[in-house]
Amino acid sequence: MTPTFTVDTLFARMWQDYIHRLCPSAEQVHQLLEEDKPLINDHIALRTFNIEPLGIETLAKPFLALGYQEGDDYVFESKKLLAKHYEHPDPNQPKVFISELKVEECSIQLQSIVARLVAQLDANKLLTPEFLFAGRLWDISYQEYQQLAQESEYASWLAAHGYGANHFTVSVNQLNAFAEVVDVNARLRQAGFVINESGGEVKGTPEVLLEQSSTMADKVLVQFSDGEQHIPGGFYEFAKRYPTSDGSLYRGFVAASADKIFESTNQ
Repeated sequence: MTPTFTVDTLFARMWQDYIHRLCPSAEQVHQLLEEDKPLINDHIALRTFNIEPLGIETLAKPFLALGYQEGDDYVFESKKLLAKHYEHPDPNQPKVFISELKVEECSIQLQSIVARLVAQLDANKLLTPEFLFAGRLWDISYQEYQQLAQESEYASWLAAHGYGANHFTVSVNQLNAFAEVVDVNARLRQAGFVINESGGEVKGTPEVLLEQSSTMADKVLVQFSDGEQHIPGGFYEFAKRYPTSDGSLYRGFVAASADKIFESTNQ
């Protein structure tokens, strides 16, 4: 029997998948930053291909069923990505950022590999929310993974890992010990983490109402059809939001910053 999900249980299941399969170091980040109350998760991010039945709308369905509403759209021309964010009427619930690769704009070779992967898909697995943390729904060789990575790090990551949160995000606004993103970065560096410096170690400014940073992705062991390999998995992000003209915290995303956050999973 399929379990009934609430917002809390869905994110709890996604968190368990994230820390066990994609980003084991996330628990260490919690130990470094957690205070007298649990860390607030600002948002998660999910990746997909824009091929039926795997587009953004499919990944959004379980969240919409739990009361989430559509937010803004984002375009990443150089990476051939589209994205949309979703938010819950309760501002304390995490936002969801879902992106998709515009496969038809990629090379014939990439299109061919992705078509072969999607052809293996059992569409019935997409009917329940569990597919959001089900991992890979197809077989792929390490050689194919490398071929994809030469053209699109995004495509290779998705092809290798499948479905799951590629990051969770600490809300810096909720921290007492750290007022600024740069202070969080310094604490993480002190503990041995590598910070994503693409576009600067802090992406965004108070003027655009959002500042973000992230660790570089953990290297995790993945089983390919031709053997096991260590490749980039998930990472942890940190976000500070600033008030809009009405005094409420900005709830959207900044495409120029998100563009550089994507590169946290680059090899």
